[in-house]
Amino acid sequence: MGKKSYLRSVEWFGKNDKMGFVHRSWLRNQGHPDHMFRGKPVIGICNTWSDLTPCNGHLREFAEIVKRGVYEAGGFPLEFPVMSLGETIMKPTTMLFRNLASMDVEETIRANPLDGIVLLTGCDKTTPSTLMGAASVNLPTIVVPGGPMLNGKFRGKEIGSGTSTWQISEGLKAGTFTVADLTEAESCVSRSAGHCMTMGTASTMAAMVEALGLTLPGAAAIPAVDSRKKVMAHLSGNRIVEMVNENMKMSDILTREAFENSIMINSAVGGSTNLIIHLLALAGRIGVDLNLDDFDRLGSDMPLLLNLMPSGKYLMEDFYYAGGLPVIIDQLKDIIHSGAMTINGKSIGENCAGAPCYNYDVIATLEKPLKEKAGIAVLKGNLCENGAVIKPSATSGELLQHRGRAVVFENMEDYHARIDDPDLNIDENCIMVLKGVGPVGYPGMPEVGNMELPQKLIKKGITDMVRISDGRMSGTAYGTVVLHVSPESTVGGTLALVENGDMIDLDVKNRSLKLDVAEDILKKRRDSWIRTVPDADRGYVRMFMQHVEQADRGCDFDFLKGGSGSVVLRDSH
Repeated sequence: MGKKSYLRSVEWFGKNDKMGFVHRSWLRNQGHPDHMFRGKPVIGICNTWSDLTPCNGHLREFAEIVKRGVYEAGGFPLEFPVMSLGETIMKPTTMLFRNLASMDVEETIRANPLDGIVLLTGCDKTTPSTLMGAASVNLPTIVVPGGPMLNGKFRGKEIGSGTSTWQISEGLKAGTFTVADLTEAESCVSRSAGHCMTMGTASTMAAMVEALGLTLPGAAAIPAVDSRKKVMAHLSGNRIVEMVNENMKMSDILTREAFENSIMINSAVGGSTNLIIHLLALAGRIGVDLNLDDFDRLGSDMPLLLNLMPSGKYLMEDFYYAGGLPVIIDQLKDIIHSGAMTINGKSIGENCAGAPCYNYDVIATLEKPLKEKAGIAVLKGNLCENGAVIKPSATSGELLQHRGRAVVFENMEDYHARIDDPDLNIDENCIMVLKGVGPVGYPGMPEVGNMELPQKLIKKGITDMVRISDGRMSGTAYGTVVLHVSPESTVGGTLALVENGDMIDLDVKNRSLKLDVAEDILKKRRDSWIRTVPDADRGYVRMFMQHVEQADRGCDFDFLKGGSGSVVLRDSH
């Protein structure tokens, strides 16, 4: 990738003056010898470890493994912490803090004497946030995904993180699952270090970075506790030093072709709808022109090749044993951009050529896919002027074309107060509409779009209904759920004007979502509509609400488009 790069760390450590003395001498208190400061590539290990982020709880150990690889290759590793986002713990939603974490990563990298970056990622938002921050600086960067948990085992059956959560919740409502069952299942579903072992958002993000070419081949599916994951971490420490010497930057990898590959591969594995928001935000940071329609054009007709929850029956451990993502990529070699460059200096096609499949029940062939068309569909219509999305592979199928009466919940509190009211006027043909859960409205756009069905309908055996909101859905979830409605209701999108009893038409085949209400009536409703937003008179939340963009643009801050670069001209003393 060109001649050996000039090390920016030399600006800190390479001068024999007052500032060189300051920068070197204080670091020596950790026992670093003189030769570490003499022209070795300084590798920053960005660690999202936290006791409050269960999926990343093992990354403290992984940082030490990466360091071994860096030392071995002749580099100088320096680990640093950044804000960690625990999807299962944080309130109101980690999405509220994704942009904040990205700013933490960006400014930490820029302000310090780093030549290359290793991102230790795992839980949902730790991957896109660190990628966004690193892309804004554009140094040589490699990702080490933390890996999925081992398969859950519950009473002789497989149990999948996230996906089983919704099944258990429905069972509690239906009376087929007890509190004692719940307690037992808790320990059965999370029996090792790692992130969700379904094709939830964490697994989707790991597949995303491998598809983008930012990991070593095969990194995404290796279980967190498999020793081969440690080997991958060690080799990544080797490779980042080489990348610095080759001056291979993120912009060399994150091309338009790489983003298109990620969209197509995500569809083939049945990945989360959350990929859309994170990939759009990342593209905005690195300067690639990507829009919502690209996801439909490139991904909606892709075949589903991976039989994994929630779109199938297996889990990530099975995926790895079957051959992992390289098998999928090789299957798609004539569809994707096989010549796209990856961080090991080879094309994605070269990396995956001839990858063997060891279980065709887990990974199907292109000739006999699990589903012919399974990608994410982008809907348009008067109810979603700037778009909405749905994941057909996670739906029951028969509701993809449906006309129903709207049952409206003005916000999450309204939903929780009324959903199980026996007198709620709702049946299985209705369409549930949830407002006020978009980027500004919640704020932060939580994963509440897959609303639980009313208890009285669950007891009747109803398992799916059409649901529409301006929020998101966990990648582990399922159902006929329309998400990311843009503009959101809180900023005046048509969703804000929907009333109980309105008829709504969903037609996924024709990519349409329409509110069947006359324009003159909508105009009257709009004229009397009063915008209400949550209270936020200070701090980060106020900044978020003032600057966050809508879902169709990736929910990044309007002032974070593009990058700051790696040059810092002002000194500190």
